[in-house]
Amino acid sequence: MRRLPPLTAIEAFVQVARLGSVKAAAEELALSSPALSRRVQALERFMGRNLFERRHQAMMLSAEGEKLLSRIAPALDQLTLAIDATSGDSELVRLRLAVMPLFASQRLMARLPELRQQHPELHIDIDTGSHALARLGEGVDAAILLARDIDSSLYSRRIDRDTAVAIVNRSLLSGRYPVSRVEDIGRLTIFLHRDMPELFNVWREGLGRPDLEPAAVDLFDSGQLMLDAAAQGLGVAFMLKSHLEDSHDERLTHLFDDSVDSPYGYWFACRRPALSTRAVRIFHDWLFSTMSTV
Repeated sequence: MRRLPPLTAIEAFVQVARLGSVKAAAEELALSSPALSRRVQALERFMGRNLFERRHQAMMLSAEGEKLLSRIAPALDQLTLAIDATSGDSELVRLRLAVMPLFASQRLMARLPELRQQHPELHIDIDTGSHALARLGEGVDAAILLARDIDSSLYSRRIDRDTAVAIVNRSLLSGRYPVSRVEDIGRLTIFLHRDMPELFNVWREGLGRPDLEPAAVDLFDSGQLMLDAAAQGLGVAFMLKSHLEDSHDERLTHLFDDSVDSPYGYWFACRRPALSTRAVRIFHDWLFSTMSTV
């Protein structure tokens, strides 16, 4: 059997990679910064290559480090879970999850029985309040939200990529004044989500019509209410294609056949130290093995 590096060196590497600094990783592992640095350096000597790019007050993974992390971090997490289970440390584990209501209703809730079956010890407090990122570490352990990107000081991973669509009641496609041309948007009210304020701009730019203007713009902080308003024929909801497909509402369809990539998508985010906690780690690994399309 090929000789392996010390497990302590692997653990040190994973923590620095996830937290982004030697100081934070040292605090997490209850080590001094010099001691942790020696463990990382020992792994680099064993591998025969640099795993990090050293920058001022930060450690950035090199290309080789990225490859190594993607291969060994899941195995290390599974090892930790196996030890927990074998040692009898299987008491109730609680996750405080901030999640957007539409994601929760369309994607999450139907899949939670699968998670419960795999990890009966995990219980989740669902929080659908706003400003999830600002509350991480203060009442919330992790968050699922819509965004273009996430602050680099946090751990984040994109769950999906999608296209922007204009969602309407099917009745608008027929009648005396049917919506049949892009120009017809000019006589309609459009709905935008506060977390995706530029989606209409992205859509019209993608169609090569930056001059296109709607009759009015109404802002919502609820994706479900946007779908409801569109279903009532009140206007055009600019959302993601998955929002339409997962609504299963026969009243709704999307305008035109043009597909425009959306810069917005669902993200998982947490503070970097939280990723090493059992509750966050279990949910994170299950989420990306079950729902990720990236």
